[in-house]
Amino acid sequence: MSEEKGKAVIRVKDLYKIYRVGDSKVRALNGVDFSIYKGEFCAIVGTSGSGKSTLLNMLAGLEKPTKGEIIIAGEHMETKNENQLVKFRREHIGFIFQSFNLLGTMNALENVALPLTFQGMDRETRLARADKVLNLVNLKKHKKHKPNQMSGGQQQRVGVARALVVNPEIIFADEPTGNLDSNTSEEVMNLMKRVVREQKQTLVMVTHDNHLASFADRIFHIKDGKIIKIEDTREELKEQVNQ
Repeated sequence: MSEEKGKAVIRVKDLYKIYRVGDSKVRALNGVDFSIYKGEFCAIVGTSGSGKSTLLNMLAGLEKPTKGEIIIAGEHMETKNENQLVKFRREHIGFIFQSFNLLGTMNALENVALPLTFQGMDRETRLARADKVLNLVNLKKHKKHKPNQMSGGQQQRVGVARALVVNPEIIFADEPTGNLDSNTSEEVMNLMKRVVREQKQTLVMVTHDNHLASFADRIFHIKDGKIIKIEDTREELKEQVNQ
């Protein structure tokens, strides 16, 4: 980990998001600073209204900050226009959603291959790459299944594979296990952790669940638009080993 430590893939500086509600101002983000490094799995955890979803949307370039800088893979997100953001997301970022967002008319293989269509890749190459990624997420036997033929956990594995297929530097996951029971949630979290490790990608997850956040290398606790604590679970691990 240490040799990678110098390379911040995400750098957030003095970030504010202020909404006007009637005559009053709501500070959804109130001066946020942090760095996330290559190959890290980070969780942003907080209750509803803490600012965690706003923060994820800004990192993904889906919302503009009121003030501050967001530098991802060396590029400033806050200065890009909509077309530049779309292109950047397509080339650098994978998304995992709570509601799976799979197309019911397509089987697992076709759903995973879909993002590659937007990159102009030919069908044969797309399906070959999707096939490989489905093996990676342990869905060898479900490639021809449509979403309604799969369990929630299997559908979310397809969702993880779809995020991975574009070989993104960064994966953003928004409450990725929100629709799953606790056992399946644990399976999906372990899978995400393993795959990101193997592929040396960076994963940023937003959740309200402290237990799920504990799967991450570092946990950013957000409250009232401020990061109040950053917990490093790897340090705790070292301490337990040394005791």
